[in-house]
Amino acid sequence: MLKYKFIEAMVAEDIGRGDLFSRISTAKEVRAYIVAKSDGVFAGREYIDVLAKMYDLKVDWQVNDASSFVVGEQLLFISGNSKSILSLERSILDIALHASSIATLTNKFVQKIEPYNVRLLDTRKTRPLLREFEKYAVRCGGGTNHRMGLDDCLMLKDTHLKTIDNLNEFMLEVRQKIPFTSKVEIECEDMQGVKSAMAAGADIIMCDNMTLENIIDVVKFRDKHYKHILLEASGNVTLETIESIAKTGVDAISSGSLIHQANWIDLSMKMEG
Repeated sequence: MLKYKFIEAMVAEDIGRGDLFSRISTAKEVRAYIVAKSDGVFAGREYIDVLAKMYDLKVDWQVNDASSFVVGEQLLFISGNSKSILSLERSILDIALHASSIATLTNKFVQKIEPYNVRLLDTRKTRPLLREFEKYAVRCGGGTNHRMGLDDCLMLKDTHLKTIDNLNEFMLEVRQKIPFTSKVEIECEDMQGVKSAMAAGADIIMCDNMTLENIIDVVKFRDKHYKHILLEASGNVTLETIESIAKTGVDAISSGSLIHQANWIDLSMKMEG
């Protein structure tokens, strides 16, 4: 249902009161295709399939979500009414471009840490009303979603901690009031914070903007005293630094740049004939 509403709003934004070309053109059965003008990892198939069903178009797929592609490759063919295809051209391309660009960048990060058995996580730094779509694209690139919102995991950041007088007492109340299946993650900036959070009963510790040396110390402390607690590293994660972070022994690395730093790749739609 959410995909339908999302696509309806996207199409309405572009078509407005009606595609002017459709007023004067003659409808005919045509076939178009999307061609890659740069290399990448594809995402967007789930949404384009919904769009095609909504507007009675047939899609012949040459790629799947998470498939790699190269320049010159024809990714999908779209058959149907010429007016519909031309009116929907930009919406279809925007879905594929936006999602595939995120998937492509995410996959570059994933390849850097693949040998170390570390998960790559996204964040809640998503564009307004596009969270589900952008996090779907991260999954297509090989990443793992962090929490979708404030309701599926309790995360205590530095701002939250400033409002808590006694962390141990607070955590006792937390366990009574949040769902049994919900985890608690606590953001820590130093070893003192880590020790307090672990003793209070955190399920996950975020090592926020720590040096590599500090993260290594946290890993050693966790392994000795709290083996069940998961460790996440975050802050200033780039393609140049992520491998070094992965080598510290953390369980996961999170980065908002998977989404907000993804530069659009180049795809184009062409009409056959």
